[in-house]
Amino acid sequence: MKSIVIAAGLLVALIGFSAAPADAAGCLKGALVGGVAGHYAGHHGVLGATAGCLIGRHEANKHAREQARQDQRYNTAYRTR
Repeated sequence: MKSIVIAAGLLVALIGFSAAPADAAGCLKGALVGGVAGHYAGHHGVLGATAGCLIGRHEANKHAREQARQDQRYNTAYRTR
């Protein structure tokens, strides 16, 4: 339990001291869910958080591509003369 609290504290500290804002869409939520799942599935919270971050980021990118494709379809259908 101590290692999770220490890892979370280090993560918060690193995020607070980062120079440029990061586009972490899906990563934080995925890391939280993955960390909890990894902790309960054999005390592998860090591994679960890493995998959750990667999966969350992938899903966020997929959602952004679908949204851009939908926006592009609506923008090209209406043309003024």
